[in-house]
Amino acid sequence: MSKLANKVAVITGGNSGMGLTTAKYFLENGAQVVITGRRQKELDEAVASLGGGAVGIQGDVSNLADLDRLFGEVKERFGRVDVLFANAGLGQLAPIEHVTEEHFDREFNVNVKGVYFTIQKALPLMSDGGSIILNASVAASKGMGAFSVYSATKAAVRSFARTLTTDLKDRGIRVNTLSPGPIETPIFDKMGLSDEQKSEFGQGVTAMVPLGRFGTTDEIAKAAVFLASDDSSYVTGIELTVDGGLAQV
Repeated sequence: MSKLANKVAVITGGNSGMGLTTAKYFLENGAQVVITGRRQKELDEAVASLGGGAVGIQGDVSNLADLDRLFGEVKERFGRVDVLFANAGLGQLAPIEHVTEEHFDREFNVNVKGVYFTIQKALPLMSDGGSIILNASVAASKGMGAFSVYSATKAAVRSFARTLTTDLKDRGIRVNTLSPGPIETPIFDKMGLSDEQKSEFGQGVTAMVPLGRFGTTDEIAKAAVFLASDDSSYVTGIELTVDGGLAQV
């Protein structure tokens, strides 16, 4: 049985990594899927890779006009949203002495402001009983060096799931956090690390993970399907960590 049959799902940052794989799984489970991305070329390639079964709408989640346009187009095409995966985010490692105002603002604008206003702009279209999934990170629970800004943004996202669960309880809208551990995605190519630093970072993280490896985007997507579907109908306000045990032991 298709777990998301007749559902309309919006995935921000759906042009690569966890968002793109989740779009694939949502489609396979019967959903109609809208993905977003900042770069039109990558977005077009992502839609093509999904076999044309998804709609791509270009936009930057930190730009409220882009969010208005996104949900305006969703309303015109589908009339509603049943599942929202606020997945778009970014991160760059920097110890506190190297953090600039630009770095700080960029990460909070996308990871916090972008997530918050994505939800706000989606709410008029959200079906009662719908599901909102927020992509955070186990970094919010771990005191890892050079992660101070990124970790703080993800802690804010985790907090949103708690408070919005209460705000939206009368509509039966479930709000949950999905917190990945180290996952093989393109984000590691965007952290400003050299190849040697990436290798050292990967080895160091892997050594801390009880399962002894990075996770895959498929493992995140399967968790997202659970939170999006009626399989999690009595689950709200939680943080579902998919981290190989990194933040648990």
